[in-house]
Amino acid sequence: MVGVLESVNQRTNLVGHNRLELLLFRLGGPQLYGINVFKVREVLHCPELHVLPNPHPHVRGVAHLRGAALSIVDMGAAIGLPAIERPRDHLVIITEYNMNIQGFLVNSVDRILNKNWESVLPPPQGIGAGSYLTAVTQSEDQLIEILDVEKIISEISPLSESISDELITRGTANRAGRKCNRILIVDDSAVARKQIERTVNKLGLESVLVNDGRAALNHIHELLDNDVDIHSEYAMIISDVEMPEMDGYTLTTELKADPRTRDLYIMLHTSLSGVFNHSMVQKVGADGFMAKFRAEGLAERIVEILAED
Repeated sequence: MVGVLESVNQRTNLVGHNRLELLLFRLGGPQLYGINVFKVREVLHCPELHVLPNPHPHVRGVAHLRGAALSIVDMGAAIGLPAIERPRDHLVIITEYNMNIQGFLVNSVDRILNKNWESVLPPPQGIGAGSYLTAVTQSEDQLIEILDVEKIISEISPLSESISDELITRGTANRAGRKCNRILIVDDSAVARKQIERTVNKLGLESVLVNDGRAALNHIHELLDNDVDIHSEYAMIISDVEMPEMDGYTLTTELKADPRTRDLYIMLHTSLSGVFNHSMVQKVGADGFMAKFRAEGLAERIVEILAED
């Protein structure tokens, strides 16, 4: 166990190059779940928890770590499994999502698995809107479920999606004069797609949603094969970085290598706020990036980009 924890702490200082490193853990049964190592700050034995008045039912308490108070969420309970009975006997995964730090209580940590994004697939069709899966992969013939942590966080602590009237006015003011008012949104998290879509729509813009980089690239190639002017079809692309089958880095590289799509504005929009790889963004030629998710900041950036068009 000590070796696994030390390995996690070392690998959180690394940045992936078009691959995924998963921290595998269990929630009380044989099923293995995964979380991206680059979203993990550390793994530790559950500290003393202080229960606050009227907590969310899945928040087991607040822990004081390194001078900060962190909410500790029972990961299993949050996705509909039985709650952990004795938290102090188990582990907490400290993560950074959406510019916030939180802890997830899990039964045990297994190991780190290194995978290529091409071997990470979208969840099976028909699992329903209530599913917490964002992707699946396999190791040694065992299915590994990658959880939509953004959905879990949004249900426990919803983010504000309000946008100022001034931004809405600016966003809609030049609509008639723009060549295109449609944005392609690429994200494997259903929650993230809807958050971005609502922000885009508030600015008077249209949006098209796809689930991963491979689907986005196929969609764009289909338009090009039908002689569609891609710059008349989309004003910009907002893409997540971590996605099954093809990540945002690879999608950007493919589009920037094609003369027909080289000038299409691509913004990488990621929850990897604490360890975001600036050098990779520059290397693949993305036009910009933002950390998820702040509606006002995203809206302002979109308005600025379109004003330059």
